[in-house]
Amino acid sequence: MKELFEGGVVKWAVVALIVFLGLQSFGTLMGLRYIGSGVQPTNTISVSGYGEAFAVADIATFSFSVSSKKATVAAAQEDATAKINAVTKYLTDAGIDKKDIQTTDYSVNPQYDYVQQVCTNGYCPGGKQVLSGYEVRQTTSVKARDTAKAGDLLTGVGGKGATEVSGLNFTFDDPNKMQDEARGKAIADAKGKADELAKQLGVKLVRVVSFNENNGGPIYYAKGMGMATADSIAPAPAAPEISVGQNKVTSNVSVTYEIR
Repeated sequence: MKELFEGGVVKWAVVALIVFLGLQSFGTLMGLRYIGSGVQPTNTISVSGYGEAFAVADIATFSFSVSSKKATVAAAQEDATAKINAVTKYLTDAGIDKKDIQTTDYSVNPQYDYVQQVCTNGYCPGGKQVLSGYEVRQTTSVKARDTAKAGDLLTGVGGKGATEVSGLNFTFDDPNKMQDEARGKAIADAKGKADELAKQLGVKLVRVVSFNENNGGPIYYAKGMGMATADSIAPAPAAPEISVGQNKVTSNVSVTYEIR
C-alpha cells in the first residue's frame, strides 16, 4: 500500500513538472515576438533634409459685407436682404458655385446719435444718446476656383451693394499636395546625405529609428501675373489688376538611422 501511494505521488509530481515546463516554454515562445522591442540602437547617425515646392495658387478667397441702417429692424433687414441677394445672384451668374458662398457673420445693432443739450442761463447739461435706428450687417466669404476672375469679382460685388470687400487671399484646393511634394524632397535630401555619410564612415544603413518634420507655412511670391480684364458681367469700374503669383511650401526633416 505504501509503495502504491509513493508511486502515485511520483507520478503526479512528474505530471506537474511537465505542465510547469510546458507553460514556461509557451510563455517564452509568446515573448519571442517582443525580443528587441524597446531596445534603443547604440550605433546611429542623424541627418537633416530640406525640400521646397512651388505652385501657382488655384483658389482665390475673399469676403464682403453688406450693411443697411434704417429706423426699424424689419426695414434694415429687408434692405440688407435685397442687397445680399443681388450680390449672391451676381456671383452665381459669374460661375461661383453656391457651396463656395458662405455667410460668416450676421448682426443687428442699435445705432445712437449723441445729442448735445441746449445751454440755458450759463448752464450746459451733458449730452445724451438718442436711438437713431438699427444697422443690419451680413458678411460673406467667397471662394473663386478661377483665379482669373478675382479682379472682376471684387469690382462686381461692390457694384451690387457690398459696402466692404477685404481679405483677398490665394491658396490651394488641395494644400496637402504641395506639402507632400516638399516633404518628399526633404526626405530624399536626408537620404542622400545619410548614404554619403555612411560611405565615408565605412558603415551600412540598417533602418530608420526616428523621424521629425518641421513644416514651413506657405510663402506668397507675387510674379506680376496680372489678371485685369476689360469685360464684366455688370457695368462697373475697371477691375483691379490682381497678381496671383505663386506660393512656396517648405519642409525640414530630421532622420536618424541605425548603422552597422
